[in-house]
Amino acid sequence: MNDITAPRSQPVRAVLADDERLMREQLRSRLTEVWPELQIVAEAKNGLEAVDLVREHKPDLVFLDIRMPGLTGVDAARQIAQLPGEGDDDEWLVPEIVFITAYDQYAVEAFEQGVADYVLKPAERERLQVTVQRIKKRLAQRQDADAAPEAGGGPAAPLQQLLHKLSAQLNPGGKPAYLQWIQATVGQAIQMIPVEEVLFFISDEKYTRVQTATLEALIRKPIKELVDELDPQLFWQIHRSTLVNVKAIAGVTRDFRGRQLVGVKGLSEKLEVSRSYTHLFKGM
Repeated sequence: MNDITAPRSQPVRAVLADDERLMREQLRSRLTEVWPELQIVAEAKNGLEAVDLVREHKPDLVFLDIRMPGLTGVDAARQIAQLPGEGDDDEWLVPEIVFITAYDQYAVEAFEQGVADYVLKPAERERLQVTVQRIKKRLAQRQDADAAPEAGGGPAAPLQQLLHKLSAQLNPGGKPAYLQWIQATVGQAIQMIPVEEVLFFISDEKYTRVQTATLEALIRKPIKELVDELDPQLFWQIHRSTLVNVKAIAGVTRDFRGRQLVGVKGLSEKLEVSRSYTHLFKGM
């Protein structure tokens, strides 16, 4: 069994985001007490700044205040989840997310699935120690995934589901309204395609291809927008440029380089699974 407190070859690096300066200072002080090895590499005053700092520093861990002006912590987390894979750095995974929140029962219930953690304001030493141990354990599991590629790593699809749930709670009105139809270009015509008929979406730099069993169409909407608009229980992101309908998955194989490839029902085409999402098919 691995020791979750065993030192890593590199120190854990974190970005802290809260629009209240005193809260940032208090959390930084508490973290220094319970996790002295942690390196806080940057602090943000709002969600937009948090996304930019995460893009710049590529941390292992991000503390996000749920309610921030301009871009909420939930919206910032959505954007952060899309950052790994940008440019040429395919080794960086989605950072662990810890939300900072006042006591809200909905939040506590939402975090029970363990995809992300939370810290209640003001950060109490005892509760923060629990969070730190959970984060260390998850980071250790990522190290194990590096040693054994089949184990995968990264909470991509469950994290999307958590963010949808939190977003619905933060924006009164209840259940989020997921996209039901895709308006796409087919030849010279515009066609309305029911979302449940889509087998997968795959993007290049300008367009996103919409593939059904009977047709192929193009839309201008990028994957990172579709992730927020589609039901995460129906569509899984398996690559920064690919979403696949769970019901359309025929199976998962590996190529000679060890990469996972998703087979799609009724098609010979295979969809590559990037490293951040291999955990979705653990055991296959």
